[in-house]
Amino acid sequence: MVAELAPRDDEAILDKITFSAFEGTPLAIILRDLGLTSFAICGIATEIGIDPTVRHGADLGLVPIVIRDACGAGHHEAGERSMDNIAFMGDAILTGVDEIIGAMAKGRM
Repeated sequence: MVAELAPRDDEAILDKITFSAFEGTPLAIILRDLGLTSFAICGIATEIGIDPTVRHGADLGLVPIVIRDACGAGHHEAGERSMDNIAFMGDAILTGVDEIIGAMAKGRM
C-alpha cells in the first residue's frame, strides 16, 4: 500500500462488488444527503468500473467528472473506447489532474 493513498480516519470506505459504484452501495444516498450533484472519478479499470459508474451516475441525475489522465485500463483499447463513449455521450465532464487540482485550489470544488 502507498501510504499517501491510504484512507484518512474521516473518509468513508464503501465496498464495491459490482461494475457501478452506485449498485449495491449507499453512494447515491450519501451524495444526495450531502447536497452534492457531481462526483469526480478516477481509477484503474476504465472499461470495467469507471465507465459503468459514470453512466449510472448520469442516469441518477448526477454530473460525473472524469479525471482522464488518472484513469487506467486493463485493456488499453477497451479503455480508450470507454473514454471515447463517455465523451460522445456528453453527460460527463472530462478533465485532467492539473485542471482538477487547480479548481480545488481556487475553491471551485
